[in-house]
Amino acid sequence: MATPHISAAPGDFAPDVLMPGDPRRARRIAETILQDARLVTDVRGIEGYTGTYRGAPLSVLASGMGMPSVTIYATELFRFYGVRAIARVGTAAGLPASVGLRDVVVATAAHTDSAMASRRIDGVHLSHTASFGLTAAAARAAAGGDGSGPRVHIGPVFTTDHFYLERPALFERLEAHGTLAVEMEAAGLYATAAAEGGRALAVLTVSDHVRHPEALTATERETDFDRAVTIAATALTETIS
Repeated sequence: MATPHISAAPGDFAPDVLMPGDPRRARRIAETILQDARLVTDVRGIEGYTGTYRGAPLSVLASGMGMPSVTIYATELFRFYGVRAIARVGTAAGLPASVGLRDVVVATAAHTDSAMASRRIDGVHLSHTASFGLTAAAARAAAGGDGSGPRVHIGPVFTTDHFYLERPALFERLEAHGTLAVEMEAAGLYATAAAEGGRALAVLTVSDHVRHPEALTATERETDFDRAVTIAATALTETIS
C-alpha cells in the first residue's frame, strides 16, 4: 500500500510518529532512542524507521521543509497508515529575549500568514492548535527533568513560508502577543491532524534568534535536540488516545 511519497507496507508504521524535518535527524533519532529500529521507507531520501521506545512502538519519519511538505507526509500517515499521533521535533528561531539558544518550545498553537491556511474552509480562519493530551503530556515530561538541561517554554509559535524575509515590525507585534518562536511547519501539521482526525504536537529546539545573530551550526542543528526528542517521544508513548 505504498503512497506517492512513502514506500512502507501496511503495519510498518507505529500508531505514534516523531517527525523531524531533516532525514539525517530521523536516522539519528532511530539510532539513538529507538530499540530494534528498522528502515521502512526511503522514497526521495526521506527516511522512516520503526522500533520501540521504552517498550512502546514508535516510528520516526522525516518531513522535509515547509508546510506543503509536512502536510503531504502527515496526510499520508494519518489517512493510509493508521497513524494516530505525530509529534514534530524540529528547530525554530526564538522571538522574546527570554527564549534562548538550545531552549525547547512546546507549541500550544501556531499562528500563520500562509495562504494554505485560507484554503481549508472558505471564509474561515482556522485555529491551528496542538492536541491537548499531547501538550499536557509534554508539559509533564518537561517538568520531570532534573532542571539541568535546556529551559522549556510552553506557548504559541508563528509558522511562515518565508525563511529569509525580514519583517521586524511583524515580529515585534507577534512577540507582544505572546508568541515564542518562528518556524515553518507546525500550523500545517496541526491543520492536517484536525482534518484527518489525528493528534499533533510540535516540540522545537531554538536554533537561532530573531533579535541577534547567534545561531547553531548545521551540525549542531542536527545533533543538539535530545531534550526536545525525549519530551516528544515521552508525550507520544504515554498519552492515551
